[in-house]
Amino acid sequence: MSVSLVTTTEAAFLLNISTGRLRELLNQDRVIGAYKLKRLWMIPLNHRGMPEIKPGRRGPQGTWNKNRRTANTFIHVLRDTIDYNRDNQTSHPAVAVKVGGKKDYCHALKIHGPCQIIYRPHDPNKSQAGGARLWIEVEPQHIVERVYFSDGDYGPPPEVVQQRARFKNKKSKVKKKKPKKKGSQRKN
Repeated sequence: MSVSLVTTTEAAFLLNISTGRLRELLNQDRVIGAYKLKRLWMIPLNHRGMPEIKPGRRGPQGTWNKNRRTANTFIHVLRDTIDYNRDNQTSHPAVAVKVGGKKDYCHALKIHGPCQIIYRPHDPNKSQAGGARLWIEVEPQHIVERVYFSDGDYGPPPEVVQQRARFKNKKSKVKKKKPKKKGSQRKN
C-alpha cells in the first residue's frame, strides 16, 4: 500500500487553514507522520485523504477540516473595499474566499485548476452579504491559494466591519420587555 504525500500548500488547502498555521503545527510536531525532505515538509494523508493532526493539550479545539471538502469555493471581489482603498489610501483585502461556512479575505489568489466566472444579475448568490451578482466558483478538489501583501492591511475589510457594527447596533436596540408578575399587585 502506498502512502500519498502532499506539501504544506496542499495540506493547508485540504485542512482549510493557512500555510502559516500549518507550519506552526508542524513545528509543534502535531502533524502525524510529517517529515522534512531537504527544505520541504512531506505530509502523509490518511485513508480519507486528509492530513492528521494531534489534538493540542490546552486551549480551544482546532477548526481545521477533518474530512474531504464537498462544497465549492466561492470567490467574490469586494467592490466597496476597492473604492474605500482608493479613497483612503489603504490596502485592505478586497477578495473574499468562502468555503462552506468559513469566509476568509485576501489580496490575491492562485487557483490551481479549472474555475468558472458566473454572472447572475437577477439571481444573486445569497451566500455573500448583500447577494453577489458576479463571482468565481472553484470545485472542491482544486487548490485556491491565498496571497497577502506584506505591507497590506489585514483583518476584515471596512465594509464587513461596518456591517457587523450595524448588526450589533440593531441587536442592542431591541430591548427585552419584562413581563408583569401575577399577584404582585396589593389589594386594599
